[in-house]
Order: sequence, then structure tokens, then C-alpha cells
Amino acid sequence: MDRRKLLIADDEPGIRLTVSKMLREEYTVIEAADGEEAVSIARGQKPDLILMDLMMPKLDGYGACLSIKRDPTTREIPVVMLTGIDHNLNRRFAEEMGADGYITKPFTRESLLLELERLMPTAGHSAEQAPQEQTAGEESEHARWFDS
Repeated sequence: MDRRKLLIADDEPGIRLTVSKMLREEYTVIEAADGEEAVSIARGQKPDLILMDLMMPKLDGYGACLSIKRDPTTREIPVVMLTGIDHNLNRRFAEEMGADGYITKPFTRESLLLELERLMPTAGHSAEQAPQEQTAGEESEHARWFDS
């Protein structure tokens, strides 16, 4: 059975290392140091889920998330913002950019695992293998965010 693949996009090496150590037993972890690299890796490697910092060089997390969600080859990949910014306006803007989740720093291994379990595709082991039926459900979930 193939391990699920996570992309951690954060400009702080210490955060990438911490998250990688927390999750490497269950997942294959790949890393990006900025938003542009995250978009490129998402397109090339199709991770099962992306953990994305908001404030990064070259392209911030909002822009990277929007690029990923607008691209037909990557839009089904869940994106979770992993950030130190805990303001409702930032959460709402992340949701409008297509983010599927929002976790604030500091975080625990348990909080990460709960969010990953909630969002990880259940059929197949990569976003490119996820069934089309899942798309409608994810779109409904996005609609619930916008309607609230």
C-alpha cells in the first residue's frame, strides 16, 4: 500500500522540520520553502494534501492556494492553512481563496492528524486518483463556508 503524500509549504525551516517529524510515520512528507515552489510541486507531484503557511516569500499562501485551486490538475488537492495568524478576516479570506482548512500555530500532532483525517481522500492514495464523485461533495463543503 502506498503512503499518502503531504506537501508542507512554509518559509521557516524549523516549522517544516517540526511538521515533518510529527507526521513522517504516517505520511511521505515533501517540502516547499515559498508559495511559487509549493504551486510547482503541487502540479508536478500531486500530493494528497498541502499544509500551507500564509506569509511566505515570492507568493504568499493566499496566492498559492488560489493558483492551486484554479488549476484543473490540482484543484482537488485539499489545502490547509497552517499559520500563526488567528483572525477571522484571515480565515475568511483563506476560505475565499479555496482553503479547505485553517490551523493556527502553535499546533499539536493530534490537531494536525485530525485535520488530515477529515480532508484526506478516502478512495485511492493521491489526489489524481480521487474519484470524480468526491468533487461534488467538496464543492458542497466550500459552498457551506460561503453561505455561513
